Amino acid sequence: MSGIRSTRAVRTALSAAALAAALLGTVAAPAQAASHSPAPLTCGGQGVDPAAQIRYRTEAVIHAPLSTVWRLQTDVARWPSWQATVASAERLDDGPLRAGSAFHWTTPLPPNPATTATSLDITSTVQQLKPGSCIRWTGPAEAEGLHIDGVHVWTFTPVPGGVLVRTEETHRGPQVDADVPAATAILRQGLDGWLHDLKAAAEDCG
Repeated sequence: MSGIRSTRAVRTALSAAALAAALLGTVAAPAQAASHSPAPLTCGGQGVDPAAQIRYRTEAVIHAPLSTVWRLQTDVARWPSWQATVASAERLDDGPLRAGSAFHWTTPLPPNPATTATSLDITSTVQQLKPGSCIRWTGPAEAEGLHIDGVHVWTFTPVPGGVLVRTEETHRGPQVDADVPAATAILRQGLDGWLHDLKAAAEDCG
């Protein structure tokens, strides 16, 4: 980002950016915030970006079968049906989601002095996946004047009465790095919202 921007303008850009990463659910009250853990979540031995300044982790117990939770999370094309802030989503390959799968999705971009764009474009690539257990994807979120590199890990653990879903994500980029506390707060809202929506959709199916 060129030039000097006011704190308000930076926060506006961050609000749009945080909707991006692989991340995005209706902003809502935390489903069940997890205490900070020294060990990052991993999938296939790989975790979030260790050098990123912006990171957040949360978890919730979803009272639904693991098969239902996993189906909702991995059926990318249907994300818009239960995530209000996902405007469109399409797989770039066929078959079950797997390591190497890629998908493109968009989310509306609020009015922003840094860009005339009205949506944020995200292309995510699955790096690791263990069916019914974990997913890790990476990818950029882009709009004119905005860029985020995100790494997102999800884990799914059967527990009595349902599934313990944990998620952790990191962001890097000029706009988010300009105000780490604000970017972290917005990432928190995005992840809490996604988990809230996943819980609601899964339990409604159950």
